[in-house]
Amino acid sequence: MKLLAAAQDPTLQTFEQDVWWIVLIKLLGVFVILLLLTLFTINYERKVVARMAVRPGPNQVGPKGWLQSLTDGVKLPFKEEIIPKTADKVVYFIAPVISATVAFTAFAVIPFGPVVSMFGHKTALQLTDVPVSVLVLLACSSMAVYGVVLAGWASGSTYPLLGGLRSSAQMISYEVAMGLSIVAVFMTAGTMSTSQIVKAQAGNSTSSFDILGWNPTAPSWYAILLLPSFIIYCIAAVGETNRAPFDLPEAESELVGGFHTEYSSFKFALFFLAEYINMITVSAFATTLFLGGWRAPWPITTFWEGANSGWWPMLWWLGKVLILLFGFIWLRATLPRMRYDQFMRFGWKVLIPVNLVWILFLAGVRVANNELSTRDRWLVIGGVVVVVLLVAMLWPSSRKPRQLSVEEQLAARPPGSFPVPPMDLQVPPSPRARRAVAEREPATVGEGSSASTEKEV
Repeated sequence: MKLLAAAQDPTLQTFEQDVWWIVLIKLLGVFVILLLLTLFTINYERKVVARMAVRPGPNQVGPKGWLQSLTDGVKLPFKEEIIPKTADKVVYFIAPVISATVAFTAFAVIPFGPVVSMFGHKTALQLTDVPVSVLVLLACSSMAVYGVVLAGWASGSTYPLLGGLRSSAQMISYEVAMGLSIVAVFMTAGTMSTSQIVKAQAGNSTSSFDILGWNPTAPSWYAILLLPSFIIYCIAAVGETNRAPFDLPEAESELVGGFHTEYSSFKFALFFLAEYINMITVSAFATTLFLGGWRAPWPITTFWEGANSGWWPMLWWLGKVLILLFGFIWLRATLPRMRYDQFMRFGWKVLIPVNLVWILFLAGVRVANNELSTRDRWLVIGGVVVVVLLVAMLWPSSRKPRQLSVEEQLAARPPGSFPVPPMDLQVPPSPRARRAVAEREPATVGEGSSASTEKEV
């Protein structure tokens, strides 16, 4: 714990002491960081996917092609803008603004590091923090649905409308799963403040369970301690950001390009920007909730006392975010797109029920830790294990019965059933007709065929 004490964690009062020009500097810094990360992530994705596909990727603009995304960003605002005649001009303009604005706003409560000295003033490397910062992030991600739906409706075209409706259903469904996965973090950390959630993952804590005189040590990162919640969050984040294999609102084979089909020039650039900022936001959110935030990983803190102090934590935060972004890119390069009904069934019938059971289990564990004695805890654990084993043994098998062949089905019919036409589509000769056709010798091919033909004639 001495190694981790070097980091000065911010409190809610820390943000009340910031002077106005420090807030402006941090606001500008967050904006610049997001723009630079977006430009980097676009090239990062193109180069990683190219590497996996064994092809060069962007390599012409700038050193080894690293300025390609910058030139694309400069080019898009100067391209010709085409607005459909049937579009609602006001809503058509507002929709991409909503998507980009809420994407930037969500980053306001993400912590980048501890309290540092900036021009002689002590300030936290975080724009702001409130007691319900996590709810602010969820609200911003929920507002992003409006930009997508309004863009599809305001275009005045069929395929963008279908893409907007599909996207709204998808984002709302996986927003529920994402919110439930975060409940476990609230229960464990005891707070909704992002800076305090990072502080709660500062070090390992000794468990109150006594196993033959040994009290096991609980891991500090919630990604390990709350592994089911972390896995569900990662799946829901991919669905929330409309990324492959869940990029169904932009299914080219069905919807051309999805909700932004009729957008071009700078408005399309805003949608493109919002998509990548949302990727960065959910990665930074996962880093804050499950991966210790800006704190250095365990091997580094063992030999470096100042790893969590000063400006170094921004490096650890950036490394964790880039690893999660690599996961987004890896999924896009390897997995095919799911079918829409399978995707929605997976969200409502798998992720949400598993989340609810996991939350119920965690609540039971907390009650057992606080109110039950050691003997009662072991009795409860044994009872739960017995119930799970009984449910597993008595659960009806999902194996379907063997499908009978056509011959077996015909043989199993009761006597007096209606006649069944032949399966080979050959009509048998009538019993009242002459048997000449049925008793005729089959035609032979090859030698002697001409002789047999003459004989029949």
